Amino acid sequence: MSPEPATARLSFVTLEQFLEQLPPELKMLHDGGSGASLLRWVEPSELEDPTPYLPEGEFLLTAGLPFLGKGGSAAKVDAYVRRLVEAKVAALGFGIRPYFDAVPDVLLDACRQHNLTLFEVPESVPFAAIGLEFSQLLETDNARVFRQLADTNRQLMRAVLSPRPEHELLAALVQRVPVWAVLVGADGRVRARGHSAGGSNGVEHSLLAPLLGRLLSGSGPRVEMDGFEQPGSALVFGHPLRSTKDANLGGLILGSDAPLSPAQNNVVQSAVGLLELLVRQRTSGSLAPSQLATAVLLHPDSLTSGSTKHLNGLKDLVAQSLSSTRSAQMRVVQGVRVDGAADDGPVRELLQWRRLFDTKLVEITEYGFAAITRLKVDDSLLADVEKLGWRLVIGEPTELTGLTAAYQRASSLRSRVVSSGVSARVDEVTWSVAGLLGREAGTLLAERLLSPVLALEVDRRDPLLSVLRGWLSENGSWDGSAKLLGLHRNSVRRQIGVLGELLDMDLNQAQVRAELWFALQYVDELVAGLPAERTDG
Repeated sequence: MSPEPATARLSFVTLEQFLEQLPPELKMLHDGGSGASLLRWVEPSELEDPTPYLPEGEFLLTAGLPFLGKGGSAAKVDAYVRRLVEAKVAALGFGIRPYFDAVPDVLLDACRQHNLTLFEVPESVPFAAIGLEFSQLLETDNARVFRQLADTNRQLMRAVLSPRPEHELLAALVQRVPVWAVLVGADGRVRARGHSAGGSNGVEHSLLAPLLGRLLSGSGPRVEMDGFEQPGSALVFGHPLRSTKDANLGGLILGSDAPLSPAQNNVVQSAVGLLELLVRQRTSGSLAPSQLATAVLLHPDSLTSGSTKHLNGLKDLVAQSLSSTRSAQMRVVQGVRVDGAADDGPVRELLQWRRLFDTKLVEITEYGFAAITRLKVDDSLLADVEKLGWRLVIGEPTELTGLTAAYQRASSLRSRVVSSGVSARVDEVTWSVAGLLGREAGTLLAERLLSPVLALEVDRRDPLLSVLRGWLSENGSWDGSAKLLGLHRNSVRRQIGVLGELLDMDLNQAQVRAELWFALQYVDELVAGLPAERTDG
């Protein structure tokens, strides 16, 4: 037997499932074929006619009080059973004692005639125990159903965040619910299809025209229904996809051979809601970003040479995209991923940054992302982003015409953030080579260039570093550096010669001098971390 599909298990407890939990002392006297029926509750009743109080799918328990005296006549018993069947009672349990020592033959005959499942309940099994067993089983089953629904909703959400959300969402839907599915646009044309493996592909699209006509011309939340003779299409349901102003944006058509369970309908409603959000975003979401992109693509120099009217129009579009005002300042933010950051895919990341920075202007890039935001990106927001495994370059406040320059300044700090693993703010950086290089990269440079000198004993290391610093500060002047250091010029020349040999560098080259000068800006931190004295022993 093939394994039971997950969709079939999204249901309530069946009579067959319940019987598996009951004591073996219960004896089935007649099987009415209701084992697959859903049980709503277990109810004891000694009323002559309990059906006005019974919901469909009840397991009724009686000790036989209605059958005492004249109530035990064949006509009375037959009428009693007939009423239970008409009320769609799933099964009848007859309790032995205190009124009867065995199930009356007349009751068994009536149950056989009307095909009602009948059980004999021994005196050793109280009705209360049966009711308690059912409530516990129902609670366990409900917990399982809720877990399955939560898993299904997570799968639907993952589909929404995929590169092809509508197709993936239908695929997830038909995997969980035994239906075929067709998504149509406002024009009635098919946008996506879905069907389970081995399941029905649905009906010809032309046959759906009457249902689509009703679906796309109506108003308000509704379900349009139809049915066809093709396999898997006995029941066809149409759900409208509507805008916030109740305009019809399309529809979801589902087909099945059997009514869906309440849990399966819950999955369908979740899918309808997500599809509605997708189609709203595509057709009637914020129009500002698309207008802004079109204007900049068609007129790339519009930020610098456009008319005042055109520039103000762009400012309005930017403000709408940032949930801001025309006069408010903005800033560029660049993000780079560090070790440990999850790769959630471009769509999920795009939505994540749009939410965190409250902006629709986000670009996924090869290094991470870039965004334009009106937020100040305070320490709290920065901490939230860094917890996700990202580091930021946070630009300074600027206006629309300064965005390009602001982006370039932020980009110049990105390599520093990548190498150091520390976020940076443009307005806190010293705009010099040393400032842009940063402490981590600077100390790495000093360690690599000056390692032969740093490896010397303290009494040799420090004088050589002092001479190198003084000589470079005087642009290689022997007299100037000698005067600055209080040494004879020949002494300076000799020690510079020693440094050239140790470092294996030509100190007459300007680039070498420049690199050594920048390295010396960070050497003090390295020296502070070295042992106070070095020995040869």
